[in-house]
Amino acid sequence: MKIPGLRWWIAGALFLAAVLNYIDRNVLGLLAATIQRDLNISEGQYANIVNCFLFAYTLAYLFSGRLVDKLGVRTSLALFIGWWSVSNALTGLAQSAGSLYVYRFMLGLGEAGVWTAAPKAIAEWFPAVERGVAVGIYSLGGTAGATLAPVLVAEVAMRFGWRWVFAVSPLLAAAWLFGWLWLYRSPADHPRITDHERERLAANLSESAAEHPLSERSRWAHVLRNPLVWKLMAARLLTDPVWYFYLFWLPKYLGTSRGLDQRGLSILWVIFLAADIGFLGGGLASARLIKNGMSAPAARVRVMLASACITPLFALVPLAPTVGGAIVIGMVVGCALTFWLGTLTALVVDVVPGLLLGTAFGVIACGSALGGIFMNETVAWLVTHHSYNDCFYFMACLHPLALFLIWRIGSRPSVLSTPNPQFAH
Repeated sequence: MKIPGLRWWIAGALFLAAVLNYIDRNVLGLLAATIQRDLNISEGQYANIVNCFLFAYTLAYLFSGRLVDKLGVRTSLALFIGWWSVSNALTGLAQSAGSLYVYRFMLGLGEAGVWTAAPKAIAEWFPAVERGVAVGIYSLGGTAGATLAPVLVAEVAMRFGWRWVFAVSPLLAAAWLFGWLWLYRSPADHPRITDHERERLAANLSESAAEHPLSERSRWAHVLRNPLVWKLMAARLLTDPVWYFYLFWLPKYLGTSRGLDQRGLSILWVIFLAADIGFLGGGLASARLIKNGMSAPAARVRVMLASACITPLFALVPLAPTVGGAIVIGMVVGCALTFWLGTLTALVVDVVPGLLLGTAFGVIACGSALGGIFMNETVAWLVTHHSYNDCFYFMACLHPLALFLIWRIGSRPSVLSTPNPQFAH
């Protein structure tokens, strides 16, 4: 049976994978105060637990992209989700900070994979004009998961205790895996793709047919020697920590500095709902610019400029006189953050050829986890010796700085080509 609009069903499956991903990673932050009290974990130990996740996340980014290029999107993503679901279930059995170090490290090894597999799926299934929207759709899954997580955690933890929270998403992941293995194939050999959709993806298919295997040494050398990769990596290193702060520290800030209890923290869903709008809005905005004749990289950079003008408002959060005011500012900045995040991902897909996309994206995304590790250590030190206020002031400067690094990508044709010119976009 043919499935009309099959590529959008695939985008929907990636959306659900991202939902699971963010529910699993957010649970610890939402339960942090309860778990710290129950297991006698200090602020420093909590930061180290988060860093165990991020250190593994960094390693996984570096090598999961290569695994995606080698095994393909279908198999690699199924392996990643199976692994992280088991790891998350084990977290509910933790008895000490030491066991949490191990289980969160395991979680990090699996969770990075969805973010290297999904861009390659988008590159295979979507033309350039639709990629920003497609990236926005699956990225929405992250914020949708973050939106659902506070409500889910509050209900399950209040009724059954915090340990049972970690048992929910693995059950959902089992159902997702069954659907994914049935749905996904590459467009070249998918039995359920329509002729109309195959014609629409003709450019993607011809590019894929022209690709030839590269040696392992040639692949890594070509990716690591290209300055474009390092600029994009630096942009993620600078800006992704602000998003990690939202995930891992903002709930703690609202609890310790603003006095919200476990149930009160469920208000965080409105911030992540605003972030949902940013992911989709960024894709639609860049698509509009492309349709008006702008090149895809230039359109992405213009959208990121708008984001970089708004994110400095983050410095106003600690100055807000009420919790409601802080939440409103958090919503505005959260929307701008996801405008940036989704658009930066689409930019990478635009300028990196499919043959190298998994490997290159993994290297670029290492900047995300490295920046997160640095952020956690900095925030833990500032909170212990000063206050949360300085954290907000520091992070308000990061997006404008990152924009300065990558601005020229949008001002001239610039793509990462493969060793043979026939492979280039």
